Formats: sequence, C-alpha cells, structure tokens
Amino acid sequence: MSTTDNREKVFEIIKDNPVCMFTVSGAEDALHSRPMTVIKTEDNGELWFFTSSDGATVAEIGTESEVNLSFSGKGEWLSLHGSAVTITSEPKARELWNEAAAAFFPEGPDSPELALIRVRPEGAQFWNSPGGAITMAFHWAKARLTDTQIDAGESKTVDL
Repeated sequence: MSTTDNREKVFEIIKDNPVCMFTVSGAEDALHSRPMTVIKTEDNGELWFFTSSDGATVAEIGTESEVNLSFSGKGEWLSLHGSAVTITSEPKARELWNEAAAAFFPEGPDSPELALIRVRPEGAQFWNSPGGAITMAFHWAKARLTDTQIDAGESKTVDL
C-alpha cells in the first residue's frame, strides 16, 4: 500500500466504525477512556465530536491535550493519536448538528452545555485481518497443524 492508500484506509476505518474509545490523560495523569462518536471528518483529517461542556472529557482536555482514539470493526482495528481542543461555537455546532445529537442535547445546537471537541490527528496504526474471527481461527489452526507462523493480516503505521 502507498502512503496515500494507507491514509485513505485510516479514514475508511473511521467512516465504517465511527464509535471509538476516546482516551485522554485525566486527574493524576491516569488515562481515562470513554466511548464517543465521530460526527464529522474534515477533508484535512480533523475529527469532530459533540460533548457536554460540564463533563469530565472537557475538564481532562483543558486548553489542549494529547489523545488516543481506538476504533474497531469486523477484522480491522485502528489506533489514532493527535491533539484535542474543546471549542464552543454555535455556528460550528449548527453546521455539525444531526438528529442523533438531539438525544443528548434536546435544546438543539443552542444548548448552553453543548461543546465540540476537535481532534487533529498526527499518526495512526491500523491492523487488518480480512475475514474476521472465523478466518483468523482457520489461519491459527493451519499454522498449528503445519508448524508455520500464522498470517495475521497486515499492520501499517501512518503519519497524518
């Protein structure tokens, strides 16, 4: 795969699996993870999330923080790292607004507790195992029976 193909693969995994575990360093430098959903991926690779302005995520990010996002789908996994900032922008909230967000913010994009998180990715690593768990079980059994090393698929590191 070329660098461009690897970059496209990263964003394809995000598009297909928009829910991630969003990890940030919290109090006492402990890592805290929570599930969050990417609401938009910009052409430049920036990822956007809705969150509550009075929630722990905003407090942990502070003015800016390094974060890690972990995505998982059928036979593919992605670990992405970058920097996150919290933004309160009604125009941007209106631009990104969707019906799923209404379940969390019934007042709509004007909700006073609505905040946005923007993540600027710096790099990622993905793993791809075509066929998922059943194929992996077959490859494992084949490797054990033939005393060969398992073909676990591909893994690539990508600078973003």
